[in-house]
Amino acid sequence: MLGFVSDVGNVRTLNEDYYGYLQDKDYSIYVIADGMGGHNAGEVASKIAVEETINVFKKTRSITEAIRKANEKIYLLSVEDKKLSGMGTTITVAVIENNNIEIGHVGDSSCFVIDGDEIVKITRDHSLVQELIEIGSITEEQAKTHPNRNIITRALGTNDTIDIDVYKLELTGKEKFILCTDGLSNYIEQDEMLAIVNKEDCKKACLDMVELAKSRGGRDNITVIVFEGEGREC
Repeated sequence: MLGFVSDVGNVRTLNEDYYGYLQDKDYSIYVIADGMGGHNAGEVASKIAVEETINVFKKTRSITEAIRKANEKIYLLSVEDKKLSGMGTTITVAVIENNNIEIGHVGDSSCFVIDGDEIVKITRDHSLVQELIEIGSITEEQAKTHPNRNIITRALGTNDTIDIDVYKLELTGKEKFILCTDGLSNYIEQDEMLAIVNKEDCKKACLDMVELAKSRGGRDNITVIVFEGEGREC
């Protein structure tokens, strides 16, 4: 019913990305997270973020409540365990329910929607370079090679409270969606994503995009999920 790939990339030895999904009879939920922190802390944070978000959503059916609970769990663990101090993670969550999609977002992982021959980035990065773009200090082209492009301004688990961006769209049933970490979006242009997803099935599209990112350096972990607006096989 969907495609997904998570790859360590060409340089790193540990994959600190994590993803998960649940397709229920009433809804579908898809989650990706890109962890950060010393030692194995990033790996811990991203795994907790994904699993806690899905578990809480099953009970509450609230994206914001699910992400808040995940934030709380990661933060408390980082305070209690010195080895995990300072850990955090991005999170991007998509829930399809009643012909609508709701997206919850913290950090610089991304959600894109494809409708025919058009691709649009739904989420806004919580990053230093995004802020510099918005105030006109740098261009989007300069942001791609900016030395501080990996600095995020909002992350799950770094504080006891969290601000969450939420987006809602009505579905026509024709849309396809991409959730990805910046290990993909930093190496592939949106028009390239569009061409690949429209050409291949979901699984092959994920594989092709990951291989393209790795062929261009692949210095980060790379995770991507592709699914249709109604969760059907594409």
